[in-house]
Amino acid sequence: MREIVFDTETTGLDWREDRVIELGGIELVNRFPTGRTFHRYINPQGRQINPEAQAVHGISMADLDGKPTFPDIAAEFLEFIDGAHLIAHNASFDINFLNAEFGRLGHPEVEQTRVIDTLAIAKRKHPMGPNSLDALCRRYGVDNSHRTKHGALLDSELLAEVYIELIGGKQAALSLDTFVASAETIEIATVEITVRQRPVPLAPRISEIEFEAHAALVKEIGEKAVWMKLAEGNRA
Repeated sequence: MREIVFDTETTGLDWREDRVIELGGIELVNRFPTGRTFHRYINPQGRQINPEAQAVHGISMADLDGKPTFPDIAAEFLEFIDGAHLIAHNASFDINFLNAEFGRLGHPEVEQTRVIDTLAIAKRKHPMGPNSLDALCRRYGVDNSHRTKHGALLDSELLAEVYIELIGGKQAALSLDTFVASAETIEIATVEITVRQRPVPLAPRISEIEFEAHAALVKEIGEKAVWMKLAEGNRA
């Protein structure tokens, strides 16, 4: 099973007018990172960045000077996500922006059946919240200390770890240098173990004084002592 965990950064909040200016994602196969990633900064073709949006992601117009436009990177991104389920946090936001960009190019929209929204999963699993990406990182012990601003690739990496936890627990360390082995590369060795009795029994760990003290305690408790039942079981 192939999945792409992805994120976007945009010039603002209105997908009808604003543009994607950063796009990042990482590939998972059977819930393991393959090391394959996608990351591009994108020139918004004249659309200015809303100051409130810039305060969140820290990307300025100067940062995007000379960067490719969305039409320049669309084919490469489509190849990267081809055939995969798409995973995002508050996925409708990112998918609306992607479909708006694809619509300007006359390309079909991304089907909703391909999209998995981790925010929806988190709300079902933790109805009392909070369920922001930062909050989920804290809940699941995912280190997000280096996340001072939103960033498409960094947020994708963090979300991949959170996603694995949300669907049932960590399967493997989600570092991008994880090696994914195929069945042909794994050799299973058979080891024969012979169990022999010790020639000299180990010395008891309980001293004679401790043994006598325990026996006195059991006698004081009486026949209802659990140790009495254990002794009867050993005699049976």
